[in-house]
Amino acid sequence: MIIVMREDASRAQIDHVFDKVRELGYKTHPIYGEQRTVIGAIGDERGKFRLKGLESVPGVESVIPILKPYKLVGSELKKDKTIVRVGENVAFGSDRFVIIAGPCSVESREQIIATAEQVKKAGATVLRGGAFKPRTSPYSFQGLEEEGLELLAEAREKTGLPIVTEIITPQDIPLVARYTDILQIGARNMQNYALLKQVGLLDKPVLLKRGLSATIDEFLMSAEYVVSQGNPNVILCERGIRTFETATRNTLDLSAVPLVKRMSHLPIIVDPSHGTGVSALVGAMTKASAACGADGAIIEVHIDPENALSDGEQSLNPEQFAELVKGLKPILRAEGKRL
Repeated sequence: MIIVMREDASRAQIDHVFDKVRELGYKTHPIYGEQRTVIGAIGDERGKFRLKGLESVPGVESVIPILKPYKLVGSELKKDKTIVRVGENVAFGSDRFVIIAGPCSVESREQIIATAEQVKKAGATVLRGGAFKPRTSPYSFQGLEEEGLELLAEAREKTGLPIVTEIITPQDIPLVARYTDILQIGARNMQNYALLKQVGLLDKPVLLKRGLSATIDEFLMSAEYVVSQGNPNVILCERGIRTFETATRNTLDLSAVPLVKRMSHLPIIVDPSHGTGVSALVGAMTKASAACGADGAIIEVHIDPENALSDGEQSLNPEQFAELVKGLKPILRAEGKRL
């Protein structure tokens, strides 16, 4: 339920409503606007009729049901867009189009540092790189694990780029959180609810990728798991879904971007590398992502894609990445955004 306070409601009246909501067994999620305060009451749907009685409490203007199952990430409760900040210079959901770039996996010190320097020079503001790699085959390269995290941290120190890397199990959270600036939840773990709950307890941004066969509602419900634990800093990522098409690795559902922006206040970026699986398509789909309103893109860049240990076929080399960024700028200007 949404409890809308009157414009002239006093601090004491607002606090009283907080107390009453908690007495009824619900969590309070206040949103302080310029003119009025809105309080989200989140909890067991079966007892929501009891909250309607709060309309008689002094200072309350109305009590409105939240119709969508995702209460906290939906636009019913929070109209203003969420801006997720990483460090001093990166803001997802602002007028900046955030470019995350780097290799699928960290392979060596030389590889990750050279890539970091090149993508920063071209215009990227966040470095990606996998230290733990969940692969379909148990015989594929699984990542350097903690050594990979150490190399990512060294690349951050040399370039100033914040880093994002994937976390796979709840047990890995203390280790990965110690190194990274953004925790990535991969497509295979979008509905790993134990993992979502645990990262929701952290004060660290979470990049949540859409599952291979997930609907938009399921995608947003997964984000709800994170936010419901107290962490509001969720960045959604459309990375393509599995369809009958075999010419591309996945089908990149760009309609999800404007749709999510209508349904949720969270920022959303696009992964054209996994979305297509074809390096020649990455540039066009990144531009299309900017044109449809995405808040950024995450792009795989490798200094030597031909010899990459994972996902070389969908990775750009540094020269191709620089050309992509150059071609992106006029589209962003037309959309009122900038790098």
